Amino acid sequence: MRLLVSALLVLLPLVAQEKAPEKKRPDPTNLKVLKVTTGNEVVQIMRTFTAGLGVQCNYCHIQGNFASDENPKKEIARHMITMSHEINSKFPDGKMHVTCYTCHRGETEPKTAPEPKPASGD
Repeated sequence: MRLLVSALLVLLPLVAQEKAPEKKRPDPTNLKVLKVTTGNEVVQIMRTFTAGLGVQCNYCHIQGNFASDENPKKEIARHMITMSHEINSKFPDGKMHVTCYTCHRGETEPKTAPEPKPASGD
């Protein structure tokens, strides 16, 4: 019984702690396609892009200046975002059916056909 009480006394402060507030990120600038208002929203969306293409931020952005349009891949990304929004808007259920991952599968070049299967009998 003492062991149970001791364990509860040790664990209670850990359980009772409040969750640390989420870090407030600066509001985004130079958004031309995304319809978001906070830096935290942008970060969540960008994480889905990095997973969908298997890249890091500097693939499309200039390190230290995310608002810059110097990297031409950023404009390509904008076209891709617009394309997926247009495709998704045609579904009557209002759900997101197409994302970067739909075609890219974690790679920078989209998959347009399945990988060839190895020939049998080798």
